[in-house]
Amino acid sequence: MAIRWPLFVRRTHKWLALVVGVQALLWTLTGFYMVVVHIDTIHGDHLVRSPVAQPFDLDGLAAPSQVVAAAPGVSELRLQRLFGAPVWRAETPEGPKLYDARTGAPLPALTESQVREQARRIYTGDGKIVSVRLLTKAPQEMQSRKPPYWQVEFEGWNRPTLYLSPQTGDLISRRHALWRVFDFAWMLHIMDYDERTDVNNPLLRVATWSAFAMALTGAWLLLWSFKRRKGKKA
Repeated sequence: MAIRWPLFVRRTHKWLALVVGVQALLWTLTGFYMVVVHIDTIHGDHLVRSPVAQPFDLDGLAAPSQVVAAAPGVSELRLQRLFGAPVWRAETPEGPKLYDARTGAPLPALTESQVREQARRIYTGDGKIVSVRLLTKAPQEMQSRKPPYWQVEFEGWNRPTLYLSPQTGDLISRRHALWRVFDFAWMLHIMDYDERTDVNNPLLRVATWSAFAMALTGAWLLLWSFKRRKGKKA
């Protein structure tokens, strides 16, 4: 039996539209959000202050060799500030460690009160701190970063949250409501409902090729309808 191509293509287009149509709508809506909201806003650059460079008085500081001897395997050593005081930061196989720049003594991990103070120094807003927690298990919004780290949440409609290193007080990341919406939209956009990072997963590939086939069949039907009308006029 001969294939009635217009009917076959129409039915194929219809079923593809039913299957892929919802995802195509989600691609449009999530893509619109990603374009409308500026990426710098999503990153939360407006939530944190840029570090201010300050000169150091090198007189009276412990020699770098003293710190290197106390931190076996150190790969990098640099001078920085913590709460206004100079400290040596040593990059070791176990992670970064801080040393008192005047005595060379290792500094302990930050206490909760120090974390609160550091967070207030970094945060640009006026909201109060509503919670401070030392996390040993990564929340969904920090799956790409390995704990432990401090989570400091401020009051506000957008739930601004800073994540700080327990060893150095460095800002690891920042999160807020618009970022969380973006993360959810990104999950829907790339169809990775687990890790939200794989932009080449099988589900996305199937949906993409199905949408492409839907577009091709739709274009074929459009051209066929024009040819059919011309034939009737003749």
